[in-house]
Amino acid sequence: MQTTAQTASASNIESAAKMLAELGHATRLSIFRYLVKGGRNGVPVGEIQAALEVPGSTLSHHITRLVSVGLVIQRREGRTLYCVPQYDALDGLIDFLQDECCVHEEPKPDS
Repeated sequence: MQTTAQTASASNIESAAKMLAELGHATRLSIFRYLVKGGRNGVPVGEIQAALEVPGSTLSHHITRLVSVGLVIQRREGRTLYCVPQYDALDGLIDFLQDECCVHEEPKPDS
């Protein structure tokens, strides 16, 4: 039987793996990096399309994938659709990757 910590850890691994899989595609990584540079207010989809020269239907597909793993949300203002990077999700992913950094110390040489 798994403990709560083991279940949470497995859930974190699954979530991180999904995010990393989506960011593992060059176009999605470019989109996400562009959004992160764009700031917390988000970037209009049209601006992303023009800047990255990605066809609209292709861009929509890639944004949907980023939304599905919680790295991006979309917000509509009038006729403009904004994509907003989720910095908390990004921070969580980075923290997860660094969580056990340097846990194992190097063995000390014999004196």
